[in-house]
This record gives sequence, structure tokens and C-alpha cells, in this order.
Amino acid sequence: MNTSALPTALAEIVDDFQAVTEPERLQLLLEFSRDLPELPDRLKDHPELMEQVVECQSPLFLTIETEKSDGGAAGSVRLFFKAPPEAPTTRGFAGVLHEGLDGLSPAEILAVPDDMPELLGLTRAITPLRMRGMTAMLGRIKRKVAALPQQS
Repeated sequence: MNTSALPTALAEIVDDFQAVTEPERLQLLLEFSRDLPELPDRLKDHPELMEQVVECQSPLFLTIETEKSDGGAAGSVRLFFKAPPEAPTTRGFAGVLHEGLDGLSPAEILAVPDDMPELLGLTRAITPLRMRGMTAMLGRIKRKVAALPQQS
């Protein structure tokens, strides 16, 4: 599959998934689950600052923050996820998106194809409902990024 339309970090992740067998893909997803960063203290006790992705089978919450560029417009986008340890698939998807998108510009995130989760090659190993959850996570991130104030 062609990953040229993806940001470099995300393309490398997709390439890693495509390079292994289906059972190994699930193992790789579990590794991303374990590597999902903890929330910073300022978000841990403030669930009202995060948005639930209700399409996910397990409770998943996310939010974004931006670091301003020199011109005052949104520079890089920081992603934050909260998912329970007993939901490794959901945490794994969040880990993939965090590693692949965190720190990118709004334009780079908005350019990610909506069907990117399908490029991971998990559609036969993961239920359609869980795949829909990952697609919803990406969609929610893109919607939040698109709503950022645009300054010139």
C-alpha cells in the first residue's frame, strides 16, 4: 500500500504494520498500547477538558493543545489520550495516532486520509466496530484541529 500521502512518522508506523503477519500486527498494536503516554497532571483530574470518542467500544477520551508558532498561529499540535489499561486495542490505536501525529502542524494532520486506519492491515484481525472506533478517533482529532483559530 502507498504511504506517500502520510506524514513521515505515521508512514513508518504503517510500513511496520504492513511488514509483519496478521498475528504479529496484533502484537505490534499491544506494544503501542503499552507505550501510550500518561496524561500530564493538568489533565488527569479534569475530565471536562477531554472529549469522549463514543464510537469506541471502550472509554476513550482525547484532547489537543497547540504550541504557537512565531506568527501567533497554531504551530504544532499536541495530542493527549486517556484509555483504560484493560482496553489494549483502544489504547493501541491511540498509541499509533499519538506516535504518528503528535507534534505535527494542523495542515499535516488535516491531510491524513480518513481511511488511514485501514492501512494498518488489521481489518481481518479486529472487529469492524473496533476499526470504526479508530476511524472515529482520527476524525475527532481532525475535527478539533480544523476548529482551531486560523490567524494570518
